[in-house]
Amino acid sequence: MTPLILLGAGKIGETIAQFLHDCGDYALTVADQDASRLAPIATLGIKTACTEFGDARSLAALIGGNAMVISACPYYLTPAIAQASVAAGAHYFDLTEDVESTRRVKALAAGAGTALVPQCGLAPGFISILAHSMTRRFETLRDVQMRVGALPVYPTNALKYNLTWSTDGLINEYCNPCEAIIDGSLRETLALEEIEAFSLDGVAYEAFNTSGGLGTLCETLSGRVENLNYKTVRYPGHRDLVKMLIRDLRLGQRRELLKDVLEASVPMTHQDVVLVFVTVSGMHDARLTQESFAKKIYSNTLGTRPYSAIQITTAAGVCAMVDLLREGALPQRGFVRQEDVDLERFLANRFGRHYA
Repeated sequence: MTPLILLGAGKIGETIAQFLHDCGDYALTVADQDASRLAPIATLGIKTACTEFGDARSLAALIGGNAMVISACPYYLTPAIAQASVAAGAHYFDLTEDVESTRRVKALAAGAGTALVPQCGLAPGFISILAHSMTRRFETLRDVQMRVGALPVYPTNALKYNLTWSTDGLINEYCNPCEAIIDGSLRETLALEEIEAFSLDGVAYEAFNTSGGLGTLCETLSGRVENLNYKTVRYPGHRDLVKMLIRDLRLGQRRELLKDVLEASVPMTHQDVVLVFVTVSGMHDARLTQESFAKKIYSNTLGTRPYSAIQITTAAGVCAMVDLLREGALPQRGFVRQEDVDLERFLANRFGRHYA
């Protein structure tokens, strides 16, 4: 079995641990800074460790002896964990949507003897694999539009939203600058702007700019596409309320307070749906052509345990990447982009099949 350590036992980390434990191919250790999060994982017979992640020496000792490291921690811990992984000679994976953290991981990868694979999961992650695969069917590209949302099936509050993943990551997406390609040039755009409305299967949605969802596609498609953008999907009215909180009440400058407010007021749910919607246009067989992909993935019971859709899709994304690297289907050293993965091989994987 391949020795692997998972750092972070939150909503997504717990699911990753269950997936990898059940498959039987990994000698798994799960570590967290909060002992209470580790207790339910330990009952499964998984080895656990409670330690501080901010201390470089403790991290190095924790990671040593493992062939692979998955970080399911908040984005601000990414650089330290990636650096410790490189020092320990372990392959590294994370779920971060944070642009600056990914740049630092890329810098570390330049001299690494192992693979560093950031931005696994849903968005960035599967959405990048899907969109890049769709672009390959065109001789020249015009527009690539990527839309993803993790939404409650039964919205009941004014935000029409429930917490289903990292609150730190959610706030990061809503507050940080976004990347886009506009008229062939790389641009920085504001989060929560450029709102649009659309319907899918008779349900009305809105979408607006959020940070990090493009992953490395701006770099990969630079010089090939006229317009490339990513937007988060919500039910109508959500953006205006969030913009009031972040901009008008200036809670974007007091993120810890915003986190406290959201976690004390907005319930979590396992009854959710993940929406993936990608549209690509360009020249195909000498004609201007548009192709779209739309899919909804719902929460489900796997084995005897209920999982939310965001837990399933995010955990499946990173676990599939771990499997593919283990099988030799990914580069074994340096910086690995999500779009380096073949879509068909990803969907054929035992974890990637959750997207099929």
